Amino acid sequence: MRVIFAGTPEFARVALERLHASGHTIALVLTQPDRPAGRGMKLQASAVKQFALDHDLPLAQPRSLRLDGKYPEDAATARQAIADANADVMVVAAYGLILPQWVLDDMAASGKHGCLNIHGSLLPRWRGAAPIHRAIEAGDAETGVTIMQMDAGLDTGDMLMMHRMPITPTDTTATLHDRMADLGGKLIVLALEQAAAGHLKPVRQPAEGVTYAHKIEKHEAAIDWRLDAATIVRRVRAFNPFPGATAILNGETIKVWGARVGAASDAASPAGDCGEIVAVALDGIGVAAMNSIAVLTELQRPGGKRLAVADFLRGFDVCVGMRFDVQPLPAPEPHP
Repeated sequence: MRVIFAGTPEFARVALERLHASGHTIALVLTQPDRPAGRGMKLQASAVKQFALDHDLPLAQPRSLRLDGKYPEDAATARQAIADANADVMVVAAYGLILPQWVLDDMAASGKHGCLNIHGSLLPRWRGAAPIHRAIEAGDAETGVTIMQMDAGLDTGDMLMMHRMPITPTDTTATLHDRMADLGGKLIVLALEQAAAGHLKPVRQPAEGVTYAHKIEKHEAAIDWRLDAATIVRRVRAFNPFPGATAILNGETIKVWGARVGAASDAASPAGDCGEIVAVALDGIGVAAMNSIAVLTELQRPGGKRLAVADFLRGFDVCVGMRFDVQPLPAPEPHP
């Protein structure tokens, strides 16, 4: 098939690589404009752009696809590029721009298969921007990838293919992301094969079980020690690698990259107030949470490296009785 591919991060790059390797003609790649990144804040190409450049694929980076938006000239140029590509299908994976109605209409009129989306959840659970993070944060036992026929809604289109995978007790967003990216790449290749043979059967999403995976905000990184340890540990795992859970000790903001739920044996002193350090050992720092203990196992000081606790303690004096700041909860989002 002739394929237009729209995506930006590593999750999308894996799918693009699989489509390219499977022999499909990549007629056009759409990805977001270069963004400043790193300590020097230099402009950096997306993972998808880098793959396109390495393989001499046609590339466009519109700032917007809205013909009535801030950059109508970008949208008009992209529209012409999409028309010139004469593609059978558009595959979308973590693009970062919402497809306006004209894209859906143009692809439905000119392409045989419209726009297909690779979504990292078992729809209708976790529609939205951060399905991997939110599944871990919520304590879901499983997740998966859904191939969906795109419509005007937010991840509301008919489901074409779905595959499940377990979420292990030690999974972080980083580890789960890599497995799901690999699965997404395999599924989209299979979906296009079945589409070409006329074997894909759209299934409407059920009305029950809809949840939304809202975008991860930096303020969510702050650990609230008034939560129970299981919730804290899930949030540490969900926010690894971004934005990284944080805790303030003696005025210093510490990143917490690893944690587990503790047992009574992890407390060297009677359970203290929320945020109080109740145990210090080479394999973990026990911190009192709501009726429980969270054991921190991997930490990072500002400007330093991620370290296991044994190494962290060599450069940071921690003792029982010290207390992490109990940071205020963010204001709840208003309900419509």
